[in-house]
Amino acid sequence: MIYDFAKLPDRRLSESYKWRHYPQDVLPMWVADMDFVSPEPVVRALLRRVAHGVFGYPGGLHGEPDSLPDLRAAILPWLEEHFRWQVEPEALVFMPGVVTGFNLACHVLEAPREGVLIQTPVYPPILQAAHRTGKIDQQARLVRSAEGRYSIDGEGLAAAIDTQTGMLLLCNPHNPVGRVFDRADLERLAELCLRHDLLICSDEIHCDLVYPGQEHIPIASLDAEIARRTITLMAPSKTFNLAGLKLSYAIIQNAELRKKYWEASKGLVGWVNLMGQVAAQAAYEEGQEWLAQLLVYLQANRDYLTEFVSGELPGVSMVKPEGTYLAWLDCRETGLEDPYKFFLENARVALNDGTTFGEGGQGFVRLNFGCPRSMLAEALERMRRALAERQG
Repeated sequence: MIYDFAKLPDRRLSESYKWRHYPQDVLPMWVADMDFVSPEPVVRALLRRVAHGVFGYPGGLHGEPDSLPDLRAAILPWLEEHFRWQVEPEALVFMPGVVTGFNLACHVLEAPREGVLIQTPVYPPILQAAHRTGKIDQQARLVRSAEGRYSIDGEGLAAAIDTQTGMLLLCNPHNPVGRVFDRADLERLAELCLRHDLLICSDEIHCDLVYPGQEHIPIASLDAEIARRTITLMAPSKTFNLAGLKLSYAIIQNAELRKKYWEASKGLVGWVNLMGQVAAQAAYEEGQEWLAQLLVYLQANRDYLTEFVSGELPGVSMVKPEGTYLAWLDCRETGLEDPYKFFLENARVALNDGTTFGEGGQGFVRLNFGCPRSMLAEALERMRRALAERQG
């Protein structure tokens, strides 16, 4: 089947947070969901389930390791085919979202080692996780080269670890900078965590959205010792544009850690959404064709965006993302005090304010290019005109 990613669905009447948060004349290029219709097999499976007409409590209510066998059987081959990672069915723990997942991971930590170490700039809920769970916030900065490419500062990360540090909260592929960390990067992180006896919680929600020349490697797949101390978080939501259906999963291969994780969720996290279960199974079983076409379209959008920024937006720069559909735009050379506010007010384009991503985000904005090319082109043209008018 050939999918039409150039067609823009009308989402303003769909209770879309992305499309209804700002006035109607504002183009929303911010929230990380895509403006594409989800795979046809997913829509078909949901319609079939709706036609059944009964929507009682689904399986997985109490997190039994043998619950949702069909969904587990759809996910496990995906992990093996895409990441060469063999996982036992009982290692999967289902939950309503990845943000829920890493907040639960924070609750696993016990005194005196309640420090949660993150690398900034980073996805705001990761930035807020320690504070929201009553843990100790510990931070290190990613290093940015003169060309704009980010890398892990091993020395800075090591220096941030102290006797209170209990866990590294990793984001890979990285939101917002778009890095897909390679094997050498991950091995250095793993060695550091082994040396300091740290747990690892790895948000890998964008794992399926990487571009040619890159490979996503789950950090837990490096070796058995790393797997023993790692909570890996994945979901079909970014991959297949299913965020509103609220299903994700943790992969925890250590039975003792898995038990602690599940115990932390009791009374706080309920079962996963019935429709999310249906959609996830259909996506993993029949969504590969859609995903392959999506990645081609996203890559072309990324390249179009990169060329436009370089040639048409003076003072703005970016490095091509290696993964995700999110671009991290450096606006510091424009002289704009607040680029987020400037583009919202003068271009009527809503981006994400870089300051919300923590240290290293000042002067940046994040742009979501997971949309039809026409929408991306209009947003960029509005931004170009706003900068031109400012310069007189």
